[in-house]
Amino acid sequence: MFNYEKLLLVAAAALALTGCAVQRFDVQPATQDAAAYNDSQSFWVYGVGQTEEIDAAKVCGGAKKVQRVETQVTAANAALTFVTLGIYAPRQIRVFCIR
Repeated sequence: MFNYEKLLLVAAAALALTGCAVQRFDVQPATQDAAAYNDSQSFWVYGVGQTEEIDAAKVCGGAKKVQRVETQVTAANAALTFVTLGIYAPRQIRVFCIR
């Protein structure tokens, strides 16, 4: 007979180990906390060999107005990646601008 308790324990451990991660690139000192651009990017098969580009200078109206760029794997992103066995691996991207 199949042991559902062990399956649940393994699934919970796997979900707990798929932590959230943020990569932050600070270009200028912090001046605001509201993102000028906030979107989700889709990657397939763990994103191996794939790239997505956002022109932060275009979003902010010039390279000197870029404050920070972030990419993040949220808990929801990690759960989707886990449930789809890595076939779908979304990431959040945010661009912060100097006003």
